[in-house]
Amino acid sequence: MFTRIDHVGIAVEDLDASLALYDRDYEMTLVHREVVEEQGVEAVLLDVGENHVELIAPLGPETTVAKFLERRGSGLHHVAYQVTDIAAQLARLKAAGVRLIDEEPRVGIRNSSVAFLHPKSSGGVLTEIVQPSHEGH
Repeated sequence: MFTRIDHVGIAVEDLDASLALYDRDYEMTLVHREVVEEQGVEAVLLDVGENHVELIAPLGPETTVAKFLERRGSGLHHVAYQVTDIAAQLARLKAAGVRLIDEEPRVGIRNSSVAFLHPKSSGGVLTEIVQPSHEGH
């Protein structure tokens, strides 16, 4: 099912200020920066071994991430697991009774296919499943 942890998503108010912390203090390498209109965020990926930390900042006040920040402040937003066949995994999870936020994959950072599982079905943690594109990871 899940082949590895793909990334940990951190919601931030100020992407550039957060990048300074992760680059300067944590010495993580910025590998990708992109606006993902469909998700209403600007996102960056930082390398941590073979995995990533993804910093996400909202594009506007009505986005899901903006509402998250309003309720909880900056911090852990989601954990993402990599899969090889996202459609098959969504069907399997749905059949198992897992509550899905996304019944169909959508486009994520670096043209990956992504879908989110509801926190109420995943131990209180927003969970993302990711199938990287060939040009991605």
